[in-house]
Amino acid sequence: MNSSSLKVLLQWPISILAFVIFFSTTSTCVSATQPHLQRLSVRGRTFLREPETFSESVSEEFQTFYYNQTLDHFNYRPESYSTFQQRYVVNFKYWGGANASAPIFAYLGAEGDLDDDLPTIGFLTDNAHQFKALLVYIEHRYYGKSIPFGSREEALKNASIRGYFNSAQAIADYAEVLIHVKKKFFAENSPVIVVGASYGGMLASWFRLKYPHVALGALASSAPILYFEDITPQNGYYSIVTKDFREASESCYKTIRESWSEIDRVASEPNGLSILSTKFRTCDQLNNSDELKDYLDTIYCTAAQYNDPPMYPVTMACGGIDGAPEGSDILSRIFAGVVAFRGNRSCYHTKTNYFSIETIEGWAWQRCSEMVMPIGRGDNDTMFPPAPFNLTTFIRDCTSFYGVSPRPHWVTTYYGGHNIELILRRFASNIIFSNGLRDPYSSGGVLKNISDSVLGIFTVNGSHCLDILPTKSTDPEWLVTQRKAEVEIIESWIAQYYADLHAITK
Repeated sequence: MNSSSLKVLLQWPISILAFVIFFSTTSTCVSATQPHLQRLSVRGRTFLREPETFSESVSEEFQTFYYNQTLDHFNYRPESYSTFQQRYVVNFKYWGGANASAPIFAYLGAEGDLDDDLPTIGFLTDNAHQFKALLVYIEHRYYGKSIPFGSREEALKNASIRGYFNSAQAIADYAEVLIHVKKKFFAENSPVIVVGASYGGMLASWFRLKYPHVALGALASSAPILYFEDITPQNGYYSIVTKDFREASESCYKTIRESWSEIDRVASEPNGLSILSTKFRTCDQLNNSDELKDYLDTIYCTAAQYNDPPMYPVTMACGGIDGAPEGSDILSRIFAGVVAFRGNRSCYHTKTNYFSIETIEGWAWQRCSEMVMPIGRGDNDTMFPPAPFNLTTFIRDCTSFYGVSPRPHWVTTYYGGHNIELILRRFASNIIFSNGLRDPYSSGGVLKNISDSVLGIFTVNGSHCLDILPTKSTDPEWLVTQRKAEVEIIESWIAQYYADLHAITK
């Protein structure tokens, strides 16, 4: 596969799971031929600010353990019984203890190192005292320190070994770890609430469906479980990005929409790429116009997906575009938006990767095997150039690179998704699907109540996974209300569990 195809393969608009063209090293949203996929993770905010870190006093509250995890939960071949060390982290500070059957809140790791999530996921620590909960954080196989076969190079070296790297194996891992934790700490009667964000939110909802005997309930934040096959329109992700910018400023939206053709026009002129490199103050000379367009796409998609208060990055970017000096040409206005969003810098790295190599490599494989999210754009249906998702091309490129064909229908076969309102009404229980409607991935989320206990909670102004971030004094009232509603629902689940436990054991 050539470098261009590899670039496409490493791109993904998903939060977002949305990125259906594999994933890019810049985690952008759009390319000349197919849309890039934005990362699904809560951690994309590092594009906007420095990642949060633990203070020494807080980090001491977390104890690291390793579980001797089964490599293959679903076969009985000799190699299936191989094991690897899976990391999980426990915070005992708030736990009411096994004698009180105090609950366990379990965070299900996603596509990255667990160390990155510990200071980021505030919902657990913010509510642990109220629930007297034991906090457990479990790392996803093939990420962080939970690598089979001794190293990432060995674990990803061929299709046979990579085959153990999938969501079904991951949630089976979580089941084994949680059963082990309950036995280890004599907490067999402690109810478990699983929590996940983005892809991890998908895992949390699927875990509750597949392992109801392990988890009493699930909080699935910004989980686009419906962005598969034809359940959600291809352009759902980009339509919301467009809507976010248009609601912020009509003139900003129009400027962005008109800029793509202007970039191509300038690039086609003699020394056009040098002109663009100078105008956008790129650290390296542009090799083609797609590099610049991909960079801008990354900015717009990131701003929309993580459009958090009080900064509101979409407003920041549009403020720069609309606030450019009077008489500025269209590309000067676009560059003013870059400066407003990224800050005034000596130069701008258009190829900078804001995610770890292990996340890029790992998620690229997951997208090319089972997480086939058909995110694309048509003609004139967003503020971006057309870039329809082409499944045939996607399968061809993935097969060429990995030697294994994607299974685009497996997620809906194994977990469901079609007619979800009908199917889950009687079958499922105790799942909260939380979303913010400014998050482009909300287009593939569950946005309404399916039953009395499978609930869709959303905020009009919310962004990706905002509800499970640490609370802040600046949080708007609508966000405080959303979190309060989630806590009250979980309280009701646990109260009912205790009533049932008492009735059965008395």
